[in-house]
Amino acid sequence: MMTNTDSRLTQGQFSFLPDLTDEQITAQIKWALAHGWAVSVEYTDDPHPRNTYWEMYGMPMFDLKDPAGILMEINECRKTFPRHYIRVMAFNSERGTESPAMSFLVNRPANEPGFALDRQETSGRTQRYSIRSYATDKPENERY
Repeated sequence: MMTNTDSRLTQGQFSFLPDLTDEQITAQIKWALAHGWAVSVEYTDDPHPRNTYWEMYGMPMFDLKDPAGILMEINECRKTFPRHYIRVMAFNSERGTESPAMSFLVNRPANEPGFALDRQETSGRTQRYSIRSYATDKPENERY
């Protein structure tokens, strides 16, 4: 069993590892491009696990074959949104798959407030639970 003692967001691949260096990010991008996957960069200030639709930074890079160009896009997104979560997505458009094949974080805010577990009692003494991000206690663009 793995535990997340640092209360870090754990979405996508490599979530339990230390933050990836630009060299390691480039290696992952090369691997995705070698498989013919399209790569995109996305960001959000609401990291709830069910928030799967993050804002896209630029357009998906369907025709880009050089990882340096994608890393440049990542760095531009980091400059524009330094206090947001930023992830790289690789999309497999192979017939029958047509879905994200790789996803990993490349930027985190300095302070990750974490999540609250809300409990609600309903009829028949039934307990319902939901997860809420502490980040959403503040308005959008003021969360970090």
